[in-house]
Amino acid sequence: MADTAYLDYLEGFLTDNRKEKFLKILANRTNHFTIAIEDVFQLHNTSAVMRSCEVFGIQNLHVIEEKYGKRVDKQIAMGAQKWVDINRYESIEDCIAKVRSQGYRIIATTPHKDDCLMEDFDVSQKSAFFFGTEINGLSEEVLREADGFLKIPMVGFTESLNISVSAAIIIQNITERLRKSNVNWNLSEAEYLEKRLEWSRNSIKDIKRIEARYYEEQGRIKSQ
Repeated sequence: MADTAYLDYLEGFLTDNRKEKFLKILANRTNHFTIAIEDVFQLHNTSAVMRSCEVFGIQNLHVIEEKYGKRVDKQIAMGAQKWVDINRYESIEDCIAKVRSQGYRIIATTPHKDDCLMEDFDVSQKSAFFFGTEINGLSEEVLREADGFLKIPMVGFTESLNISVSAAIIIQNITERLRKSNVNWNLSEAEYLEKRLEWSRNSIKDIKRIEARYYEEQGRIKSQ
C-alpha cells in the first residue's frame, strides 16, 4: 500500500493542474486487460504498441525478449514509458505463467479456426492479448496455450497488418467497449495510490534529494 503521507508530501511539489491531470488519467486506467508482445524485431513497433497502451488506458505491457534484445525508442514512445508499466521476460513460458497467475485468459490475436471477431469478444473476461512478430506472427507455444483467438475483420487483398497497427485497432476497440460495459474495470484503490505516488516521483526533478529530505524530517519527528 502506498505511503499516503509521503504521497501528500510529494504532491506538494506539483501544480494543481498536474495533480488534476493525474487523477483524470488514472480514472481511465485499467488492468482488466493487458497486452503482451512476443519477440518483436523492429524497435519502433514495440515503442508504438507501448504508446497505444498509454493512449487508450492499458496500464501494463508485457514484452517477451527471447530472441532479440530490446530498448525503448523514446522518440516513438513519446514519453509513454514513464506512464505504462513495462514487464520484461526472457521466455514465453515465463510471461504466460505470470499473466495466468494474475487471473488473465490468454488471447492470441491471429486468424484461427476458432477465432472471434472484435465486436463479438466478451469484454467481461479479464484477458491478456498476445501479439506476435512482424513476419511469422505468434509462436506455436502461445497458440497452443491460448484460451481464445481474436482477429480483425479485413475485406481487402492484404491478409495482415503491421503489429503496431493491429495492436492500436484492437486496444482502442476493446477499451472503448469495456468503458461502456458494466464491468468493474478501474484500478483498485491500492493500484490507484501506487500510480499516483510513482507518477509524482517521475514528475519531480532531483527526486533523490527530495526523498532524502522527507525521510530526514520523518526521522526527526519520530525521535521527538
